Amino acid sequence: MPRTPAHTLVIVESPAKARTIEKYLGKGYTVESSIGHIRDLPKSASDIPERFKGKAWARLGLDIENDFQPLYVVSPEKRQHVAKLRKMASEADEIILATDDDREGESIAWHLFQELKPKVPVRRMVFHEITKEAIQAAIAAPRQIDTNLVEAQEARRALDRLYGYEVSPVLWKKVAPKLSAGRVQSVATRMLVERERERMQFVSGSWWDLLVSAQTAAAQSFPARLTELNGQKLAAGRDFDPLTGQLKAGADVRVLTEPEAQALGQALAGQALTVASAEEKPFTQRPYPPFITSTLQQEGSRKLGFAATRTMRAAQKLYEQGYITYMRTDSTNLSTEAVTAARTQVTQMYGPSYLSPQPRVYAKKAKNAQEAHEAIRPAGSSFRTPDSLRGELGGDEWRLYDLIWKRTVACQMADARGRSLRVRLTGRAASGEEVGLNASGRTIDFPGFLRAYVEGSDDPSAALEDRETPLPPLREGERVTADSVKPEGHETQPPARYTEASLVQALEAAGIGRPSTYASILGTIQDRGYATKKGQALVPSWTAFATSALLEHHFASLVDYDFTAKMEEDLDDIAGGRAQRVPYLRRFYLGDHGEGMALRPLIDSKMGEIDARGIATIRVPKLQDSGIEVRVGRYGPYMERGEQKANLPEDLAPDELTAEKAEELLARPTGDRPLGTDPDSGHPVVARAGRYGPYVTLGDTNPPVRSASLFPSDDLNALTLERALKLLSLPRLVGVSGEEEVWAFNGKYGPYLKRGSDSRSLSTHEDLFAVGMQEAEALFNQPRFGRGRGAAAAPLRTFEFEGRAPIFLKSGRFGPYLTDGERNATLRKGEEEATLSAERALEILEERGKEPQKKAGKTPRKAAPTRQPAAKKAPSKKAAVKAPAGRSGKGPAKVTPAKAAPKASFTWTDLKPHLGVLSAQEQQLVTATREGGRKVEDVAPELGLDVKKAKGMALQASKKLNQAARGE
Repeated sequence: MPRTPAHTLVIVESPAKARTIEKYLGKGYTVESSIGHIRDLPKSASDIPERFKGKAWARLGLDIENDFQPLYVVSPEKRQHVAKLRKMASEADEIILATDDDREGESIAWHLFQELKPKVPVRRMVFHEITKEAIQAAIAAPRQIDTNLVEAQEARRALDRLYGYEVSPVLWKKVAPKLSAGRVQSVATRMLVERERERMQFVSGSWWDLLVSAQTAAAQSFPARLTELNGQKLAAGRDFDPLTGQLKAGADVRVLTEPEAQALGQALAGQALTVASAEEKPFTQRPYPPFITSTLQQEGSRKLGFAATRTMRAAQKLYEQGYITYMRTDSTNLSTEAVTAARTQVTQMYGPSYLSPQPRVYAKKAKNAQEAHEAIRPAGSSFRTPDSLRGELGGDEWRLYDLIWKRTVACQMADARGRSLRVRLTGRAASGEEVGLNASGRTIDFPGFLRAYVEGSDDPSAALEDRETPLPPLREGERVTADSVKPEGHETQPPARYTEASLVQALEAAGIGRPSTYASILGTIQDRGYATKKGQALVPSWTAFATSALLEHHFASLVDYDFTAKMEEDLDDIAGGRAQRVPYLRRFYLGDHGEGMALRPLIDSKMGEIDARGIATIRVPKLQDSGIEVRVGRYGPYMERGEQKANLPEDLAPDELTAEKAEELLARPTGDRPLGTDPDSGHPVVARAGRYGPYVTLGDTNPPVRSASLFPSDDLNALTLERALKLLSLPRLVGVSGEEEVWAFNGKYGPYLKRGSDSRSLSTHEDLFAVGMQEAEALFNQPRFGRGRGAAAAPLRTFEFEGRAPIFLKSGRFGPYLTDGERNATLRKGEEEATLSAERALEILEERGKEPQKKAGKTPRKAAPTRQPAAKKAPSKKAAVKAPAGRSGKGPAKVTPAKAAPKASFTWTDLKPHLGVLSAQEQQLVTATREGGRKVEDVAPELGLDVKKAKGMALQASKKLNQAARGE
């Protein structure tokens, strides 16, 4: 009998990666995705197997007394897929584990091996780009699983679990619930807090000088600045003490006042100046190294305005589709083929004169020699230009590829060359003062690599012009004229806040974190409420201050920069086989004869010492001697002085809290002010000052019958009953268009109209009361622009559960996000749409979900006196026509009914017995997607359907199944 051809099963992490690799492998290969990690430490009590539930260590998922043996479990939503992988493995003649070539990828490969328990040969295949050549080369040169890398990753996982599960409860008890601590996250938060403390202590210093427009005999103008007066240097920013705003001790400089500058400017205008010296020096500038993960995130932020998560999401897609090399790396090395490709393109596109005489080699002092081995670059032995990919890539992916291509090509280009000129001018003002001025210029003679890439600029040509500040040819002894003189005032500036880019740079410089962690850390500190964005800057919250204070005062090592960097080095030692996992974890958690962190004993000894009130009280230098204290309370940050209290506005940065601002906030009314009674319902109407701004309520229940925010033009102190009732009449039914109602809402982002799933913004808040159907129809007939103007798109995926509302994965302005209608949570790097499980979706939403802007049909949240309630509930369609504002018509006002309990959702096991209610084609589609884990887009062609029709059919089939399961 002829021998059956060998069948090889290749397992990768993501479906997108699987599809790309499958194109490059011939017959005999099946490429399947593990859909990320197949197992992990238990995330909740429900994950713990029954036989371990009574164990004291089960909560941690690590058997402390048994060498920190991890308890790994396959989550429920992964069991079906693992069973599928196990079946495929049993039918294969060989298995190749082709996960990423880093610690996490090695760990996934090891977990697959442990869980599948294959009885056929298993090999490990690694590559750094997904091209045909790279995949075939990797297939031809397999290796075994690197147990040292696995040990390092398992140590990291255990370390993070011990840190988070032991320290976070301390924060819950002593600061606020739902906070979290993390090995890198807490250090990054401390960096933000320390920078904000510097800003809070900062006192500005001020000085004046003169900007002179000098003119040569040939009528050529150039700028010069006054730096010396009567032989004494004038003060500059560096001469002022940032803590006092005064000159530093021993600074022998003169501070020019505004009147002095004005008088001197008038006396100097039109006077002759002499060129005392003119010094010209050549300079050269080398190109930047090719991208590593951190520098890609930094430039993605500076050039493209991308958050780190957005950059990494686009990079992940580029890598999985075969356009760039692996995007998690701290190596600046380039392979020989990459250098050759870059140099070829330089010659072709810019000419031989722009090529570096010798290939450039960039050595990186990477502490982690085990990570990916090459910089981030275009994939392949010849690079595709960005222009050739315009039709293939999405917007984010194309812009990021363009950035990577430019940086890679530029790194093999010639140095930029130019000349810098420094000129010293002297003269005398009409009033007799001797003056000294400086002028400097810079001329680029040969742009070299700057022709292709200028750091921080998206337009190299424009940036080249900005970098040139030429001076006219000046000779020593030449006479020029002070043509015009402009006095200028200056103030010293506080240290700049960190941006995502500069925080990554600071963490990397300190040796903290690794390429794969930066994006998730930035996401976590914002999701947990430790920081918010103000423009590009990261502003720490008052909660971050309290959290950092607790850790700094009682667990100093945990947020010590050197200690945290040393932990990374220790993990590198484990990866390199120079240290072992178990002894290291024992020293960290329990201590070993006085050595190591001894985290558990430290927490036990410190808990009794921590003064929760003291930790929650934050020192604000600008409030010193005012008697005002800032605290973090259960409902957020607030100020207190005696019996006076005031909530701190969310949008007020800590360094903006001055004594004047504090007095203003304390002076605002904090009590409730009854305005009268609603004549229709008899309910009381009360004006309130909440944490999120002033508002009014109808009714004395909690929550109230109705509530409404004041418009920006309203004054809480001058609010009348008539005006309050008008505000409470919102949302307003404008009319009916076809079969759909048109409503006027006052939303978080301003006034708008809503018709079904479509919305349009209104120009002013008062339009909410005046807009009619004619104007509304005109607005809805206009093209949709901006956020919230388009019709709602169908969910990308739907996760259904027993006993709770389903969770939908949707595409949003800032990328894919999860929502259950009550909370939203944006996906982070590594959380792929196609690989996301139902359990992970639920965990993400519960862990970092935030309430979205409230839609029609939601019930107001419970409102405390010092907190503004959530947005108002819109009446249902049935009740709306009768009483659109809750007050129209005769009789008492309609009390908004509580939201009905969500209909029960069902698992696939529950739904499968009801497949008979579907057509044959619907059954095929649902089975392939729900049971087979495939995407609708992949199944549709097999059933002869276009994708749009298939998605609609899948949605309709899901409804039928749920109705059948409910017995409807």
